[in-house]
Amino acid sequence: MERMAVRAQTVVFDALLAALAFAIAFFVAPTQPELGFGEAGALSFFQFAALYAAIAAAFCIAFRSELSPWRYVSIPDALVLARIALLTVGVFLLFVFVLDRAEGLPRSTLVMAPLFQMVISMGVRILRRALHEHALESFSPLKPIADRLTQAPHLLLIGPPSLADTYLRDAARNPDRMYNAVGIIGTDRRDVGAQVRGVCILEAIDRLDEALADLRRWNRYPRAILFLEEPGKLKGLTADQLGRLKNDGIRLLRLPSIVELSQHDGLTLLPMRDINIEELLAREPIELDRMAVSHLLAGKRVLITGAGGSIGSELCRQVANFGCAHLTVLDFSETALFEIEREMRETFPHMPVKAVLCDVRHAARTVAIFQEERPDLVFHAAALKHVSMVERHPREGLLTNVVGTWNVTEAAKAAGAGQMVLISTDKAVDPTNVMGATKRLAEAVIHAQQATSNSDTRFSAVRFGNVLGSSGSVVPIFKSQIERGGPVTVTHPEMTRFFMTIPEAAQLVLHATAACHEDDRHDSRLFLLEMGEPVSILELARQMIALSGRRDIEIEITGLRPGEKLTEALLDETETSLPAAPKVLEVISNSAVRVTPGHLEDLARIARDGPSEDVRRALFELVAQVRGEKPAGQPSLRVIAGTGS
Repeated sequence: MERMAVRAQTVVFDALLAALAFAIAFFVAPTQPELGFGEAGALSFFQFAALYAAIAAAFCIAFRSELSPWRYVSIPDALVLARIALLTVGVFLLFVFVLDRAEGLPRSTLVMAPLFQMVISMGVRILRRALHEHALESFSPLKPIADRLTQAPHLLLIGPPSLADTYLRDAARNPDRMYNAVGIIGTDRRDVGAQVRGVCILEAIDRLDEALADLRRWNRYPRAILFLEEPGKLKGLTADQLGRLKNDGIRLLRLPSIVELSQHDGLTLLPMRDINIEELLAREPIELDRMAVSHLLAGKRVLITGAGGSIGSELCRQVANFGCAHLTVLDFSETALFEIEREMRETFPHMPVKAVLCDVRHAARTVAIFQEERPDLVFHAAALKHVSMVERHPREGLLTNVVGTWNVTEAAKAAGAGQMVLISTDKAVDPTNVMGATKRLAEAVIHAQQATSNSDTRFSAVRFGNVLGSSGSVVPIFKSQIERGGPVTVTHPEMTRFFMTIPEAAQLVLHATAACHEDDRHDSRLFLLEMGEPVSILELARQMIALSGRRDIEIEITGLRPGEKLTEALLDETETSLPAAPKVLEVISNSAVRVTPGHLEDLARIARDGPSEDVRRALFELVAQVRGEKPAGQPSLRVIAGTGS
C-alpha cells in the first residue's frame, strides 16, 4: 500500500506540473485570454487546465513514468516525458475541438504548453537527482572554498569514459567517499581534454607517465589508481610502470569482478580492492553464461570434493552465488575444510552447508556420504596435483587421483546424482610425469563409467592449464622468492605454460557443465578452454620482478626436474576438438582401451604391495594402452574394494 501511495503521489505531482506548464503557456500568449467564460458555452481557463492535467496524468499512468525514481533520472526518462507531453497536447486539442471548437484557447498555447511541460517535468527531476548526488554543494555561495575541497586522498581512474561515468555517478551518491577522483586516463587519444562529470580525461593510457608528472606539478598526485575494467584488457601498461607506481606508494585498485558481483546490482556495492599480481599477468577472461549456469545450479543439491583447495573453494563460492539449495563441502584436510566451511557460513548464512571430513580413497565411506547427502551435482576436485611431490610418491597419486575418482563416480551413481564433473589438467596430455598419468587415467575412468553405466548419471571432465595464484603454483613461489630478495628460480629458459586465474578456472567448470547439462546426449564429455598463447615462465619471472619494483633480484636457471616438460599441450595425438560454447571446446577422444574395474584393482594392488618403480611402470603401461601406443591387456573383471593408506 505504501508503494502504491508513493506512485499515486508521483502521478498527481506530474499532473500538477502539467497544469502549471499549461498555465504559463496560456498567460504568455500574445492575445490576452479570459479567465472565465469568454463566449457563451466556451470553456474557461480552469476547465482547460483541469482537462490538460487529467490527460497528462492518464498518459503518465499509461507509460508508467511513476516507476522511475526521480533521483535516478536519465535520458530514457527524458524521452518518455517528451512523448507524454506531445501526446497530451494532441489529445487535449482533440477534446477541446470537439467540446467547443477550441473557442477561447490561444493557439500559441498548443505549441508552448508541451515545451514548458517537458522543461518543468525534467527540470524538477534533474534537481532531485542533483540533491541526491550532492552535486549542488560545491556551488553554495555560503560555503567556504576550503570546505569545498575534499580531504579524501586523490584517485586516478584508468579506463574508458563510459565506465568512468558509471563509477563517478555511483560515487557521487555516497557522501562518505574514500577517494576523490582527480583525473581520468582514457583508452582513446580522441577523448583527451574532455570531461566526465567534471573530471578531466588527462591523457591516453600510453602517456600515463606524462599525466602523472602533470598531476605532481599541480599538487594532485594520486595515492591510488583505480582500474575500471580488467587490467589484462588495458594495452599500453608495462610491468616496469606498475612496479614504479607500487614503489611510489600508489595503491593499485580495481572494482569487483562479474563473479564477485553475481548477487549485487551495481559496481560500487562491493568495496574496491587491491589488484593481485596474477590479475595483471592474466589474459582476457571468458564471459560466463549466467542464464545457463543459473539454470544448472539454482535449487540443486551440490557436493564438491577437494572443497578446501584453490579450485574447490572457488567453485564453492560461485556455486553458492547462484543459489544452490544445499552445499556439501568434502575434503581430507581438516584445516582446509574448516576454513571453507567457516567462509561459506559467514558469506552465505541462509544457505545450508555441510562439511564432511573424508578421504575419497575409502570407497565404502564415500558411498555412504553420497547416499546420505543425495547430491544432484558433483564436482570432483579432490586430487594430489603437485608434480614433484606426486613424482616422489606415485602410489599416493595413484590411489587418490585414479582409485579415488572411481570411488566418487561409483558413489555418484549409487546416490542418483544427475551429473558428475571431474577437474582435470593439461598435464594429462601425453603425460611424462606420474601426476599427469594419474589424471589421464582419471579422465579414462569418466569415459568408462559413462559407457558401462546403466544409471542416469552423466559424467564429464574439464581440462585446463596452470592456475595463477593456486597453492604451489609458480606465482606464489616467485612472490615468496622476490620477498626474500631472490634469486627467482626458473627450471629452463624456454619453458612455457598455459595460465588462467582461479575464478576463470571455476567459471570454465561451470560454463562447460552447463553446456553439457543443456543437451540430451548421454555419452561422457571432455571439455577444455581456448587457452590462447602459452606464457614464457622466464618472461613471467621478469614481469613479476618488474612489478615488485625491485631491480636487484636475479633469475637463476636450475634445470628441469624429474617428469617436467618444457611445453604443455591441450590435445593428445589421438584427440580432436570441436566448439561447444563460447571459448569452450569439446575434446573428441579415440581411446584405444576402456578402463575397467579390473584395471583399477590391479593398480591398487600394486600400489599397496609393490615398490614405487612398479607403480610408475604400471601407470604408464595402462596410459600407453589408453593412448593406443601398445596393445591392451585382458585384466580380470573385479569390483574395487575400499582402499586406504
